[in-house]
Amino acid sequence: MAPSRLVVLISGSGSNLQAIIDACNNGEINANIAAVISNKADAYGLERAKQAGIATAVLSHKDFDSREAYDAELMNVIDSFAPNLVVLAGFMRILTPSLVQKFKGKMLNIHPSLLPKYQGLNTHQRAIDAKDDVHGVSVHFVTEELDGGPVILQAKVPVLADDTADTLAQRVHAQEHIIYPLVVKWFSEQRLTMEADYAVLDKKQLPAHGAHYPE
Repeated sequence: MAPSRLVVLISGSGSNLQAIIDACNNGEINANIAAVISNKADAYGLERAKQAGIATAVLSHKDFDSREAYDAELMNVIDSFAPNLVVLAGFMRILTPSLVQKFKGKMLNIHPSLLPKYQGLNTHQRAIDAKDDVHGVSVHFVTEELDGGPVILQAKVPVLADDTADTLAQRVHAQEHIIYPLVVKWFSEQRLTMEADYAVLDKKQLPAHGAHYPE
């Protein structure tokens, strides 16, 4: 089976990107990262990509008059690298329907909550404020609904009595770096697909909350 070609989109430090780079380099994932694209020129993830010998591109949203114009050009840049899979790794942009439709079933995102809880921002503080005893992270296919596509895999972490948003985020990040490479691995092995509104792994429909790590 030929290696998958990945394009990773980032806006920040790229810690999930690094986890995927490492998993590709050590043979855990049968894939090559064709390019890393950022909407911010100062994103540290671009440096991670350069250190790994991966092509990079910067497309600043500030250079475009509208979200539609930006996403139209972003589609062209992504297409130029001919990916099998587009991986959103901290890409802080709400995508237009046309972009989502183009890569439907071939675009993944990671979100720091147990979806469908806490779509959007500030998830760690929201979990603390709600006095949840469990929080976590979800990997899902991207659809037009923000953080609303079919969930593939979730990992849970306890919320401790003395947690701050930062301490809780650190424990969630540790799980992110495990489960995101795992889902990319499944996709690259052609074990994972998206049907109408659910994910399928090894020809079995996953439940609405996805699989759990560890099982």
